[in-house]
Amino acid sequence: MGVGTADHRAYGREHRASAQGKPDLPGSSDPAFRGDPARWNPEELLVASLAQCHMLWFLSLAASAGIVVTGYTDRPTGTMAEEPSGAGQFTEVTLNPDVTVRDLDPRDALGANLLTTIESLHERANEMCFIARSVNFAVRHLPTTRIER
Repeated sequence: MGVGTADHRAYGREHRASAQGKPDLPGSSDPAFRGDPARWNPEELLVASLAQCHMLWFLSLAASAGIVVTGYTDRPTGTMAEEPSGAGQFTEVTLNPDVTVRDLDPRDALGANLLTTIESLHERANEMCFIARSVNFAVRHLPTTRIER
């Protein structure tokens, strides 16, 4: 039967997040807290949620602006502070979207300012993201834009 939470080494951190009609998501605590590194931990999920929300808003805003995005990847990072008690918090998350867009006709007013427009779409996506608006730490973005000619 096991010893349950008799001590901090006695119980597993593995779990599954589930929602009706969706595949299960294997979870655990961070490896620093005796978790399984092959499973998602809450900190990774929060950073991934911020990146996903930003991407979805950016793509929507780009489509509305007539900008064709042909590629989008992100490698977000988070900075955390841990207190002596073991409690902690995020102090910042930085999104690093790498976006490829189709080139526009330079005679088009939007085409002449394409990079400026894309930067403003990232700023607007950051303002619109429900998740970014809900956290109490800075969510920054350092985008890279590639123009497909």
